Amino acid sequence: MLKQLIVYSLWLLVYSSGLFISGCKSVKDESDNSPTAPIDPAPKQVLASPDFNADSAYKFVKRQVAFGNRVPGTAAHKECAEWLFAKLKQYTPNVSFNGGKTKTFDGKTHTVKNVVAEFNLEAKKRVLLCAHWDTRPFADQDVTARDKPIEGANDGGSGVGILLEIARVMKEKAPTIGVDIILFDIEDYGQPQESKYTLMEDSYCLGSQYWGKNPHKKGYKADWGILLDMVGGTNARFTMEGNSLDQAGDATRKVWDIAAQLGIPNFIATRGPDITDDHYYIFQLTDIPVLDIIEYDAASPSRTFSRSWHTHQDVLANISTQTLKAVGQTVAEAVYREK
Repeated sequence: MLKQLIVYSLWLLVYSSGLFISGCKSVKDESDNSPTAPIDPAPKQVLASPDFNADSAYKFVKRQVAFGNRVPGTAAHKECAEWLFAKLKQYTPNVSFNGGKTKTFDGKTHTVKNVVAEFNLEAKKRVLLCAHWDTRPFADQDVTARDKPIEGANDGGSGVGILLEIARVMKEKAPTIGVDIILFDIEDYGQPQESKYTLMEDSYCLGSQYWGKNPHKKGYKADWGILLDMVGGTNARFTMEGNSLDQAGDATRKVWDIAAQLGIPNFIATRGPDITDDHYYIFQLTDIPVLDIIEYDAASPSRTFSRSWHTHQDVLANISTQTLKAVGQTVAEAVYREK
């Protein structure tokens, strides 16, 4: 035991000195962002879950970005939807599209394509894992080319990349509970503040709103759930989002406790601002308590989200395998500890 404590203490010293924290957010650290960098966020003996492969998650993010801007109504959006469906089909036979017609704030009609993957169907206890896969049609938080779509490597790509890797892991080692992964569409087509159109209430999160009213299975219920949004940025930090504490307090504290036990410093156990995201609508429409793991940066221009939020800086070069590892291992551990 003493030997283990000494090794663990030395590991924490090395870990806190730089494996997860780069010196400056505005400077890319190649060792931090390398998709092949070895990462070991926790002593193996405490893990109930398989080791989360951040390199694999990174490749899933890269593949999404390669399609181009996944804006509803575009060829890239259609191709990415088909790829997501096929990829999840490799890990479970229970994959389906969920969706129908919806209107965005600009009066356009789009078809929602939520992708649903179910694992361990016979289990009564279920956890919902979700993220959005579409990207924003405009960079309204940028200073240039504001009418052009963003790449969405972090805002969209990162959460999906982590969930695809968790799906791959679950095929190799099934958890004891049921897990449902939903990749929501048309989350980021929300109305900009400077829009010329009449104000549309609830213009964001159209995919989760559709699913909440028209679930993939009638009467679907999960015990609790996790939403991932902007979870791949370099040196990202995650406070306990306000609505998450209010609607899924026990689950939120449980996930942050797990991160602390694993020695992961990215999770900060303080209350953050209330954010209206997919988890909010899921709870309002289904009563399923879902928490949101979302980057918080009080020093950013938005004073809430990452510096790349809704800008052309949201690119693959700013995705960190260390952050993917931090979030992915924490989420996987939360799932595999459930009985």
